[in-house]
Amino acid sequence: MSDTEKINPLGQERINRLLRQFAVPSIISMLVGSLYNIVDQFFIGQSVGELGNAATNISFPLSISCVAIALLFGIGGASAFNISMGGGDRDKAVYFLGNASVMLLGCGLILCLITQLFLGPMLRFFGSPDNVLGYAKTYTRIISFGFPFVILATGGGHLIRADGRPKITMLCNLTGAVINTVLDAVFVFGLRLGMAGAAYATIIGQFVSGGMTIWFLCHCRTVKIQKNHLIIQGKNIARIASLGAAPCSNQLSMMIVQIVMNKSLKYYGSLSVYGESVPIACAGIISKVNMVFMSFIIGISQGLQPIASFNYGAQKYSRVKEAYIKAVSCGFILAFAAFLLFQFAPRQIISIFGDGSEEYFQFAINYFHIFLFFTFINFLQPVTSNFFTAIGKPKSGGFLALTRQIIFLLPLIIIFPLFVGIDGIMFAGPIADFLAGVVSAVMVIRELRQGMYKTAI
Repeated sequence: MSDTEKINPLGQERINRLLRQFAVPSIISMLVGSLYNIVDQFFIGQSVGELGNAATNISFPLSISCVAIALLFGIGGASAFNISMGGGDRDKAVYFLGNASVMLLGCGLILCLITQLFLGPMLRFFGSPDNVLGYAKTYTRIISFGFPFVILATGGGHLIRADGRPKITMLCNLTGAVINTVLDAVFVFGLRLGMAGAAYATIIGQFVSGGMTIWFLCHCRTVKIQKNHLIIQGKNIARIASLGAAPCSNQLSMMIVQIVMNKSLKYYGSLSVYGESVPIACAGIISKVNMVFMSFIIGISQGLQPIASFNYGAQKYSRVKEAYIKAVSCGFILAFAAFLLFQFAPRQIISIFGDGSEEYFQFAINYFHIFLFFTFINFLQPVTSNFFTAIGKPKSGGFLALTRQIIFLLPLIIIFPLFVGIDGIMFAGPIADFLAGVVSAVMVIRELRQGMYKTAI
């Protein structure tokens, strides 16, 4: 047994305790991250209305892009770091932290620049109706300046968690979210700055979170990042990117689907009683509400990552299996609770984000009931995809990350509306969820039945 394994609680502590220790702060961090969108949606909905809600949905693909980059280098760097630490190679591990940090900040700057240069065409490509475009431009132009910081805060949080400090990750995200919430109230309601006020509140919170993340990365607990660790090396980036490809692919898939979804909602909405803007506004709100539920699931999968990675690197396979089984058990309980909420209280949920026409509420209720029907199995695909990444099998994790969004949902939201109109978009959701859950179950059962896991509890 290596010295690293002897002193690292990831290889010795009870799985239940480790999962609580790492998953709970991860869940809180994810919830706080989703609050950035939810809080803006609330204040914009109350002050601007349906068109403002639609505008935030139009800009949402860029927010997803930020998360995709953060997960590519954040989870990838964290997994590479933990696997190396589990194998006792501390010198190699610290390079993964340094290289991942540089890539997070650099990619954020590039995305900010691209957004500023091509804002108008980009928003039209995302499906913006003419009456929404002005609101979307105002909001997106401002929040793009926060991209480097939100990417660093989100991705760097995974690196800090891998260093054994999940509460610090939570603290960074929570601080930014609290600042955002307070300033939203001041800028939107107090100063009546509307879309711009919500955007300013968001980036100020992100600046603070990003700054805190930089400080804590410079003061790691288990290793010390020095200047030479920040020099980009192709082999390190390749390893990081391969391990982060699965969660990144999942986010990129969401972005592609979001763009196609917006265009479909705009087109088929114009052919229905709802019009162009109502379906986009409702779908945007509901997707962000669903993100609150998914924050619990993704938080569990992120809490599982350092446990699975370290023990897999240390060849303690029984602990790997035990951690996965307990993670999906928690995921099912939370998913079933969300299913009940979405099915029985949709109007109450949508009412939080402002008033609307009767068509607005009718579409929202139908969307909750149909599109999110299989919420109770939606925990399986993200947890299992991240599990494969955590144990160093990025190809399996990457494939699973594509199942729900690209392989199943994207074709369905293109084909179904051709026959049944806008309702076809709603029915595409549960079918994609069910098929992704089945594929995830088959793949993980095959993995866990391998001989190296047979001694697990």
